[in-house]
Amino acid sequence: MVAGLTYEMLVTLAVLAALLYGLMRDLPTDVMFISAVVLLASFGVINPEEAFGGFGNAGMLTVAAMFVVAAALRETGVMEFLGDRFLGHVETESKALLTMAVVLIPSAMVLNNTPKVALLVPVLIAWCRKRRISPSRLLMPLSFLSILGGTCSLIGTSTNLVVQGLLMKSGLRPMSMFEIAWVGLPCAVLGAVYILTVGRRLLPDRKDLIEQLEETRREYLVEMLVQPGCRLVDKSIGAAGLRNLPGLFLIEIDRDGEVIGPVEPEMTIRANDRLVFTGIVGTIIDLEKIPGLVPAADARYEVSPVKQRGRMLCETVISPSSPLVGQTVREADFRALYDAAVVAVHRNGARLTNKVGDIELHAGDTLLLQVGADFARAYRNSPDFYLVSDVEDSRPVRYDRAWPAAIVFVAMISAFVSGKADIMLTAFLAAGAMLACRCISPADARKSIDWPVLLAIGASFGVGRALEVSGVAKLFAHQLVLLTQPLGPTATLAGIYIGTMVLNELISNNAAAALAFPFCLESARLMEVNERPFVMAVTLAASYAFASPIGYQTHMMVFGPGGYRFADFVRVGVPLNLLMMVAAVILIPMIWPF
Repeated sequence: MVAGLTYEMLVTLAVLAALLYGLMRDLPTDVMFISAVVLLASFGVINPEEAFGGFGNAGMLTVAAMFVVAAALRETGVMEFLGDRFLGHVETESKALLTMAVVLIPSAMVLNNTPKVALLVPVLIAWCRKRRISPSRLLMPLSFLSILGGTCSLIGTSTNLVVQGLLMKSGLRPMSMFEIAWVGLPCAVLGAVYILTVGRRLLPDRKDLIEQLEETRREYLVEMLVQPGCRLVDKSIGAAGLRNLPGLFLIEIDRDGEVIGPVEPEMTIRANDRLVFTGIVGTIIDLEKIPGLVPAADARYEVSPVKQRGRMLCETVISPSSPLVGQTVREADFRALYDAAVVAVHRNGARLTNKVGDIELHAGDTLLLQVGADFARAYRNSPDFYLVSDVEDSRPVRYDRAWPAAIVFVAMISAFVSGKADIMLTAFLAAGAMLACRCISPADARKSIDWPVLLAIGASFGVGRALEVSGVAKLFAHQLVLLTQPLGPTATLAGIYIGTMVLNELISNNAAAALAFPFCLESARLMEVNERPFVMAVTLAASYAFASPIGYQTHMMVFGPGGYRFADFVRVGVPLNLLMMVAAVILIPMIWPF
């Protein structure tokens, strides 16, 4: 045995090394952490209760409830409504970046950054395509600004909730809702200034990979009816945003039998207008999600928000033996034959110019249909069709439940901000209210929970406990204190921050926080100083990871759509990492004295 190292220390170090190696090799985080705690318990370093006690942690459970709340906001269109409007009528890249900074940092204080980024990625991509700006200019700032804002409140990022759980488990005073904002907000403002100035010059300008794919997608002819009460009524074509939709072109307007075309941007939309477009499936889905704008080709298209929930979109290719061949869309009784309604038609790359209902169907035509949940299974092998394929993300939004979802969300945020309500209980009450108000179904609520993330968080508490009871945390903290003690506690604080920051670039943010937490407590104990500044350093450093796409989950969400490379994050992120480190090390002792 190595001198000075006990059996428990050697086992813990070996498991820790294997864990870090697996995480750096991008092996599944949940599998790695659960394997680690199982091994630590098997070798007697911790008991089974300590190994799995983290799964009852308040921070982890709060994260689970927030997944359901965020999913309900997406299902009802509340987040889509806010996301579509946060850029307003901004037309230039510089103004878009400024607007993002002004909106994202405050919003991240009350809404977890991960679901928010997931919502805004497609919104920003669509905005970039309309204005011929590369998404690589905006998607990385989206991730960075969301992280900066998330460190300004307890619920802004799951990392803060993980540290909150560790504080409570250690018997220390938990963080209040906006305690960390004393340092997080100045750092966020400083980081935003960097992104708007120096960082903007370092961003790559790369063509969007998704746009390249869309260049070869099928173009459909679709006819949309503007129902009375639609939000597009009395708006001009330009103001309604129908002029430069990505992959979609407005051919003409049929108004009371009069065909108007070409359509000028100043033309006003009226109720009962029929708008004829050609375009790709993705944007047709976006059109269909506008309340009061419905496909006009088939009068039996289901428009009821409640009944729509059981239906989705599907692409089918007509075979020569199909009874549909030779009939017009209006003549073919799709509802009676297939329990389906025609949304749009595509023919061999040719741009169809007739009204959709008057198109005579040919073999080889591709139809976009609104179908029941079992359509693909029932007709996949039917001789009527060559191909049957479900369209992803085509399920209708629950707009009829938007107001209840918005009210529940505002009530939850109000309870959080008041500081008088228990955060975990409030989050679960909000999730339960979303279910009770039918803003999300129980099945969708279960699907919305990112189980691998929760498993990794729960198991990480067991690893942290092993570092503590085995003496490894004390060993590393002792070495850190020996090196930095002559320079004072600020130097130790800087050492803890740097160590956590480097760890965070190699593994996930939550894992880095859980692993670094025991070291900061032991360092404070050895130096006989207040542990609060060290805890805050770990909390911030475990979120401020900008130099690697694997440092934070939102980086990976923008990595592919932005066409980024690893070097892009290094070039833009390293200066921001150093800037945040200097600011945090200076500010933390001023707010939480040693």
